[in-house]
Amino acid sequence: MSNCNYAPVLIFVYRRPDHLRNTISSLMRCEGFGESPVIVYADGPRGSYENDVVMATREVARSMLGERAEYHFSETNQGLSGSVISGVTETLDRFGRAIVVEDDLELNPVFLTFMNAALDRYTDAESIYQVSGYMFDVPALARERSALFLPFTVSWGWATWKRAWDRFDPRAEGWEMLRTDKKLRRDFNLDGTYDYATMLVRQMTGQRDSWAIRWYWTVFKENGRVLFPPVSLVRNMGIDGSGTHGRGLLRRFSADRTALNSIAFRLPESGLVDVRYYASVKRSLWSQNGGWVASLVDRIRSLLKH
Repeated sequence: MSNCNYAPVLIFVYRRPDHLRNTISSLMRCEGFGESPVIVYADGPRGSYENDVVMATREVARSMLGERAEYHFSETNQGLSGSVISGVTETLDRFGRAIVVEDDLELNPVFLTFMNAALDRYTDAESIYQVSGYMFDVPALARERSALFLPFTVSWGWATWKRAWDRFDPRAEGWEMLRTDKKLRRDFNLDGTYDYATMLVRQMTGQRDSWAIRWYWTVFKENGRVLFPPVSLVRNMGIDGSGTHGRGLLRRFSADRTALNSIAFRLPESGLVDVRYYASVKRSLWSQNGGWVASLVDRIRSLLKH
């Protein structure tokens, strides 16, 4: 996998200096880091009580990246969704492509190589909306060396193109159908694997603030595809209660394996969903989400909302 164009790397930060230090350290170890533009977007504090930790987080970025990066420090709190949506939109308008990293991720040294090669390869493939650096812990894929396409998004280390992001629908038009259309709801939930539908309903009724669930809805409605590596190139270190989101007691996505060595993954010719492994991925997602216990909790939660 050779890459001719290096996409800008967007780092979204807020109030976790220690997590950010680890993220930047892993990014700096990535092949191709020296050739990659780096842009830091920092959200503002929600109140004076957050000033010190927000400033400390920004100082970590400045001290580690120096003049190597471009900085956008917000004086007001936009929230995670507002910060990501505006930052990604601005960057894609300028560069046409972008790699997105939040301040709680640990990246494999081949992360940038994989992302840039895929961005180059599928630049004009209209049905492909995203490249993911994260993959669930799927035993069936442990020895696989070919990337694969799946019909859903993941927000932990990802990349996209302006042509795809231009279709992003922050209003999630048609979301109301998830309340009455059982087949649509099941399809959106990956055949009952994960309760994305309740997440979107809660988003659109003002009970959460997520850009990611609306992006998945966009890709879902467009019958889009996402490229995944067979083994994760990202480890999420932020599911520890320190972040705005990701505090679920039953969710164990940070416990996945990641590729330990520099491995070159083949990029598939076809943009079709890899049916050989899709079922295995769904089983792993279901298991990592808590299995039957989490499914029961999600079912009860869904019933209480109707």
